[in-house]
Amino acid sequence: MFSSPNVLLSRGLLAVVLGVVSVAWPGITIGAVVVLFAVYAFMIAATDAARAFASDRVGPVLGWLLLALLSLAGGVVALAWPGITALALTIWIAAWALTTGAMEIGLAFQRGETAGERTLFLLTGAVAIVFAFSLFVHPDIGAVSLATVFGLFSLVYGVSAVFASFEERRHRTGVARQA
Repeated sequence: MFSSPNVLLSRGLLAVVLGVVSVAWPGITIGAVVVLFAVYAFMIAATDAARAFASDRVGPVLGWLLLALLSLAGGVVALAWPGITALALTIWIAAWALTTGAMEIGLAFQRGETAGERTLFLLTGAVAIVFAFSLFVHPDIGAVSLATVFGLFSLVYGVSAVFASFEERRHRTGVARQA
């Protein structure tokens, strides 16, 4: 079902629309990510609260309720201060990129790696570290850049999915003719 030409076409068109919106209005994209984070935090709070009362022991109840309250607070903070939340998410992505880059550079020096693999690990690690530092230095610009890069990725993915749907449709038509 998910590889049918119609599904590929609809996914591709949706990705193109999302890409256009993300590139044209990165601020709206950042706001949407903050709202999605808040919704996610509220969902986690609800599931943690349900887990608290699903337990038959007292100890886990308090722990799950504490986690639920923290998630609820995170969702409220995200909605009350979306700018700070976007900044925090950008810094979190920068920390992730820095950690990933350092690990990839470390992987380059493992035994048994070919020269090409070492070079690839070193290059991708260095790019991730440069990306991380650019986000750390200018997190406000980094959030807009992330939204724009996400939009460009969505555009490329969407256009390729649309072409893939046409190719799949052409392939299926050719197979049907041969049968």
